[in-house]
Amino acid sequence: MLRLSLSFTLIGTAAMAAEDGYGGYDFTSLFNTDFVVLIGFLLFLAIIFYFNVPAMLGGMLDTRAKQIQAELDEARALREEAQTILASYERKQREVAEQSERIVAQARDEAAAAAEQAKADLKTSIARRLQAAEDQIASAEQSAVREVRDRAVEVAIAAAAQVIADQTSAEDQGKMIDNAIADVETRLH
Repeated sequence: MLRLSLSFTLIGTAAMAAEDGYGGYDFTSLFNTDFVVLIGFLLFLAIIFYFNVPAMLGGMLDTRAKQIQAELDEARALREEAQTILASYERKQREVAEQSERIVAQARDEAAAAAEQAKADLKTSIARRLQAAEDQIASAEQSAVREVRDRAVEVAIAAAAQVIADQTSAEDQGKMIDNAIADVETRLH
């Protein structure tokens, strides 16, 4: 850096010396503004190098470069972590999707099985109700037949009693009653 600034200074001095218009003053005169500017510039460079400003600037740039590198490394690490988390969430999402598909398939199977069971239960219930209805019909038929028989027996007994009453005398009727009582006594004992 020092060499570069010295070479620019010398180039500038040689260019100034080549010109002929210094207002009647020598180039090294303090009345020559170009010479005063050159001295100020050289003093400025001397102060910069005395206080080691280029090294400080270099150090600051190195520090900034290290900070940027650290931030880049941290960003890279965060990116890798984010990619890992993203992959984990994508894997979990796939697992949840597969699990939900299994649950839906299982629910469909259970619903189909429940429908089949309901059909079987309905068939059994209908068969049971039909059997109960048939049993009630058979019972009603038996009851009706029994009632008809009982009524026929009652009518036959009444008719027989009427015929017997008309054809038998009171004396024969008394004998028949006595015979029936004796018959009942012998059967009960």
